[in-house]
Amino acid sequence: MNGTMKTAVMTDIRKVEIQRRPIPVPMEDEVLVKIEYVGICGSDLHYYEAGRIGDFIVEPPFVLGHEAGGTVVEVGSNVKNLKVGDRVALEPGKTCGHCEFCKQGKYNLCKDVVFFATPPVDGVFQEYVAHEAGLCFKLPDNVSTMEGALIEPLAVGMHAASQGDAHLGQTAVVTGAGCIGLVSMLSLKARGVSKVIVVDVMDKRLEKAKELGADEVINGAKEDTVARIAEITEGKGFDLGIETAGSQITAQQQIRAAKKGATIVFVGYSPSGDMTLPIGMALDKELTFKTVFRYRNIYPMAIDAVASGKVRIKDIVTNYFELDDIQNALDSCVDNKAEIVKGVIKVCE
Repeated sequence: MNGTMKTAVMTDIRKVEIQRRPIPVPMEDEVLVKIEYVGICGSDLHYYEAGRIGDFIVEPPFVLGHEAGGTVVEVGSNVKNLKVGDRVALEPGKTCGHCEFCKQGKYNLCKDVVFFATPPVDGVFQEYVAHEAGLCFKLPDNVSTMEGALIEPLAVGMHAASQGDAHLGQTAVVTGAGCIGLVSMLSLKARGVSKVIVVDVMDKRLEKAKELGADEVINGAKEDTVARIAEITEGKGFDLGIETAGSQITAQQQIRAAKKGATIVFVGYSPSGDMTLPIGMALDKELTFKTVFRYRNIYPMAIDAVASGKVRIKDIVTNYFELDDIQNALDSCVDNKAEIVKGVIKVCE
């Protein structure tokens, strides 16, 4: 396909503009996807606001966005699994395929991963992208491309639930009710967890958690979180914790409120990367700590969960923006975290 496309280009800290760039040409194992929706992720906002996450530093011009859904408009000569017109969710990370982690199926740990919107790799706040066909997952007729864009964060939540071996009969606590906290909560419920308690300090996010099926919510700014969890669990503590806030306070609360023998899955990144935790208490309780880095082998299961109605992923979205309004969209999401739970960019019709 010849011509140019709209691309939202980050030119400086908190500055983004629409530019015209050539439409990419798919290689023999790739498809060209017309991007219809892209979710606004916390990492996008962090790069936009701070210009870096740890050792990953934005060097403008740079394109943000990695949660994408769209329609195939062109296929490479070797592509057999997709055809023009197929609607797809894009898994954003291409790995080497031959390191020890890739061979073990733990490809999310590959050190040579090329991941959308992780510097220096451009993301997908643009009208078209060429992507490896094996990383484009066909959507069933009853799953929209908007929902397809949300498969990426859902995969994180499902991986967190899997890491924690979530199952029927458990009581779980999710700290943080942003997008990842909410998809983690949805994943826990889909796996049959009996009671899910969600903790945050923003009422709008807690209201969304209740709307999506949380059994109890706690506003940590207004209540003693540890005491409230003890009250809800009749002094027993919880079986499984999912920590998505990336806060030392919430991480400590997880340890203090956990039942002996519980598992805690750490998902959220702290701003500094370091935390001081009550490890003595963790030892006394013989807690199991698990961690999450993205996901692996999750997309088909996540798509099936949405298609079957087990996960109402579209209901996490609170705000929609047009690609032409990208500056306002990112500014709004940065400046109004108390009201905007999850924003999505509508790229093309």
